[in-house]
Amino acid sequence: MAMNLPSGRRGRRAPMADINVTPLVDVMLVLLIIFMVTAPLLTAGVPVNLPDARAKALDQDAEPVQLSLDRQGKLFLGEDEITEAALPGRLEAIVAGAGGAQPPQIYLRADRALDYGRVMRVMGELNRAGLNRVALVSVED
Repeated sequence: MAMNLPSGRRGRRAPMADINVTPLVDVMLVLLIIFMVTAPLLTAGVPVNLPDARAKALDQDAEPVQLSLDRQGKLFLGEDEITEAALPGRLEAIVAGAGGAQPPQIYLRADRALDYGRVMRVMGELNRAGLNRVALVSVED
């Protein structure tokens, strides 16, 4: 640290040319503590100690199919709006596109204001087409 020695004039000091790093260190330590506390909270899921296995990894390249119902009851397959009458044909095309392999997973997103029966009709069409791997998407509170 530099010392401010009197420059000959009484009552006046020479300007200090050093940077005071104490506030900088204080701010950085506070930010470090905040990140250390919040980082474990950002992980989703339950910590599980998984066993070792010789099985190869699952194919994660297949994108799940997004099926959405908005507040007005409009039906969307991915980003494309479709009618309820066209839904069975589109679902059969998805199953046929999978060939003999397992059909893709379906993410069903429905607005909370919709009638329960409307959502169940869509789930019934999914089941009729043979798409049984359906995940209902929600948000955390």
